Amino acid sequence: MRRRWTAVLGLVTSVALLAGCGQRGTDLSPAAATATRSTATTPSVPSTTAPTSTAPSTTPPATTPTTTAPSPTPTPHVVVGLGDSVTSGYACGCTDFVRLYATMLGARAGHPVRPVNLGVSGLTTTTLGTQLSAPQTTAALSQADVVVVTIGANDLSPLVSQWQHGGCGTTCMQKASRDAGAGVAAALARVRATTPAHARILVTTYWNVFEDGDVADADFGPGFAQWSDAVTRSANAAIRAAATADGDQVVDLYAPFEGDGDRNPTDLLADDGDHPNAAGHRLIARTLLAASTG
Repeated sequence: MRRRWTAVLGLVTSVALLAGCGQRGTDLSPAAATATRSTATTPSVPSTTAPTSTAPSTTPPATTPTTTAPSPTPTPHVVVGLGDSVTSGYACGCTDFVRLYATMLGARAGHPVRPVNLGVSGLTTTTLGTQLSAPQTTAALSQADVVVVTIGANDLSPLVSQWQHGGCGTTCMQKASRDAGAGVAAALARVRATTPAHARILVTTYWNVFEDGDVADADFGPGFAQWSDAVTRSANAAIRAAATADGDQVVDLYAPFEGDGDRNPTDLLADDGDHPNAAGHRLIARTLLAASTG
């Protein structure tokens, strides 16, 4: 009898201890209850999934081809040259300064520059006005980023005959220069009206409006060089005034060729002593490039 009650008492004590331990360790939150229900009620079922093969796939993964769009070619800037035989490259048989300048400008800017040389031998300020009405000219100017104008020397050509037949003093040359300057001003106003607002207009002066250097001395004799230099200075002043009034940039070509008037420019001139040779055209292009800053 003692062993039976002892066994019964031990059983009761074990049940009480188990019940007390379960109450202290149970998380009463809903999530924990759900987890407990899932663990308690879901029987363990042996997996029937076939084993995954570890052999490498022979089918390459699908890829989306990528294409890189080509960079757009920059639109070339446009340099237009207007003027007389100096601009056209007459008597040189070389690359004219308009094309040289465009090449130099493009190399410095890292951007293509397209030259359009509309220079015409014998052009005066009056005939330039006619040229400015031509469709080819207006089309070129409407796309221009830079316009280089060299004009006025041929307006003064009649003065040579006057000098040979009695002279052309200060009054004569000043009147001729004023008339030429008025023609330059009228032409520049038309150029300005035809070009885009951003276009830069460069107006050059002359080293000499007539023959110069050794050829001039041989053709005209003593006194001509001094007189032609005076006419050139007078004409350049009129060209400068016209360009400044129009808001254009003046590019001086007198000093690069003549210095202070004491330099012999023969090495920069063609055999006719009037037009620039290849070295002269390169010098003009470099002078234009130096002026094209900012």
